[in-house]
Amino acid sequence: MSIEVQNISKSYGAQKALDNVSFSIKKGEIVGFLGPNGAGKSTLMKILTTYINADEGSAAVNGNDVNEAQIQVQKSVGYLPEHNPLYLDLYVREYLAFNADVYKVAKSRIEEVIELTGLTPESHKKIGQLSKGFRQRVGLATALLHNPDVLILDEPTTGLDPNQLVEIRNVIKNVGKDKTVFLSTHIMQEVEAICDRVIIIDHGKIVTDKKLDKLVSEEKEQIIEVEFDKAIDAALLANLAHIKTYKNSGDNLWLLTFNTEEDMRPEVFDFAQANGLKTLQISLKSKNLEQIFREKTKK
Repeated sequence: MSIEVQNISKSYGAQKALDNVSFSIKKGEIVGFLGPNGAGKSTLMKILTTYINADEGSAAVNGNDVNEAQIQVQKSVGYLPEHNPLYLDLYVREYLAFNADVYKVAKSRIEEVIELTGLTPESHKKIGQLSKGFRQRVGLATALLHNPDVLILDEPTTGLDPNQLVEIRNVIKNVGKDKTVFLSTHIMQEVEAICDRVIIIDHGKIVTDKKLDKLVSEEKEQIIEVEFDKAIDAALLANLAHIKTYKNSGDNLWLLTFNTEEDMRPEVFDFAQANGLKTLQISLKSKNLEQIFREKTKK
């Protein structure tokens, strides 16, 4: 296993940040680590990267215990923390050369990570002159300098505009082809575009750990969007079989949620006919990750 976490707990005074957390990640997986603010994501990432120690439990990266083999863990991990620490007065290559000395890697690696992260057009500048997106690339390039087997990225796309977000997403997806990536983010589209698997944490406890496609397909509820040709009394919709919620989305457009896996579109057609209505459009919609996340963490 690239990452193995067993019964990890961590408290800050009376506040329990992590409560008996366990999971494992295989080599080559790209895993999204999701949770509300304060759920324990950054705390766990700091434990995995040896920045802090857990109160209870054990964790290992590439078979190296995070407490007993810290140097080996640090060699095998590339870490981009939430607040990317950079020396703004240094030039890009100067900063990467400094870190190359720390990691004791060949200077030729600098040009490799510059090209890999798309830094070439801005590599002649001081870091303080770069946009937020390119500063994130510098942080990612630094994390990749020693060619680690595991990448741990804490909110790598926070504060980026849509274009920068897509660019960083592509960089992460590209480097993740031959590395294990453990990625924390609040952007659900990011996870849907990049990740194979999702772990959701809430109040320090794992509430979901599944492959992304399985997580979405296992949802029992069914959502149907339907447009009728004229207005309808909402109370009539309550008579539909398996109906859970019904919401008007504007004019005669309705979003109907059914508590069943059975395709309810024929039922909606029959309902419309029985009530003197025509269906102008009808479509079956699956839940997206954002809806699932909200349900798993709503308490």
